[in-house]
Amino acid sequence: MSTERTDISLGRTNGFIDLDQIPVIEPVPGCKLRTPHGQHLMLSYLEMDAGAEVPLHSHPHEQGGILLRGKLQLTIGDETRIVEQGSLFLIAANVPHRAVAVAGPAVILDVFSPVREDYARLTNRYVPPPLGS
Repeated sequence: MSTERTDISLGRTNGFIDLDQIPVIEPVPGCKLRTPHGQHLMLSYLEMDAGAEVPLHSHPHEQGGILLRGKLQLTIGDETRIVEQGSLFLIAANVPHRAVAVAGPAVILDVFSPVREDYARLTNRYVPPPLGS
């Protein structure tokens, strides 16, 4: 008997996750994410094309992550670093941050707490559109 409860239409799930069944959000060009979540925690599987940028932004949610593949130029607050596969990071609530996929595509697994209400509704409230859009 399965204990899995799912409302895949909005990414809410409890149990095993099939990413192919989770709706895709594209907050900015070249960045596709899927955000399965429970009541208090959200995962964000982010795929970035080479050169894609998540512009400088902040939000009231804590965010942690791991770079699964590729290389990023990552800015957290006033510090910018080039990070590679396996790098971990934590971003406190309301701290400005930015990411650019360098030297090819990148895949990142982010975790948000509390759940980002905008992503849960399959929208984007905090990441600004690219300049000229």
